[in-house]
Amino acid sequence: MIKLSLPRKEPLHVLCLGAHSDDIEIGCGGTVLSLKSTLPQVRFSWVVLSASGQRGAEAAKAAELFTAGCEKEILIQKYRDGFLPYHGAEVKDFFEEMKARVNPDLIFTHWRGDAHQDHRLISELTWNTFRDHLILEYEIPKYDGDMGQPGFFVPLDPAVLRKKIDYLMDTFQSQHTKRWFQEDTFRSLMRLRGMECNAPDGYAEAFHCRKMIL
Repeated sequence: MIKLSLPRKEPLHVLCLGAHSDDIEIGCGGTVLSLKSTLPQVRFSWVVLSASGQRGAEAAKAAELFTAGCEKEILIQKYRDGFLPYHGAEVKDFFEEMKARVNPDLIFTHWRGDAHQDHRLISELTWNTFRDHLILEYEIPKYDGDMGQPGFFVPLDPAVLRKKIDYLMDTFQSQHTKRWFQEDTFRSLMRLRGMECNAPDGYAEAFHCRKMIL
């Protein structure tokens, strides 16, 4: 495997975008935890577009857990779950306001091929708004059977893997009634991606990367 590294910039500014509570954590939570442990300083802007009530409280708690010890800004919005495309103009305005305040070095967002309409909108607006940035698109396992073939991998060590799964299972109590929201779902996907990239400890998160300059 060919390995690339992020610049040792202090602080590295990372923008994490998710349509719903738990999207960021499922898609790139292990990578977030790895960045914290390997970079001298890292600053997070953590944005969830659709989370209210218990889901909003869970989103805020998880954001604090995953970014603990780091400088951060956490924004939890309350757009209606499943209806983001119908609020497209409002969501676009929010993205433009965000761009005026932040200039991240790295952005995590949804994969454009995701079957969920909310996820696709966030991916589209990420690229529409942040047109000159390094963007990695994460994946979310679900019933739709829409898993793609990502080609950008971040190996995870066992401690990070365990912490990601523990945070997910402990924080998002509202999701435990869903049959796919299981520890073995998350572990299995990270094991598969770890196999694909020959990760030293056997586990990885994977991303779609459309553009990168070496």
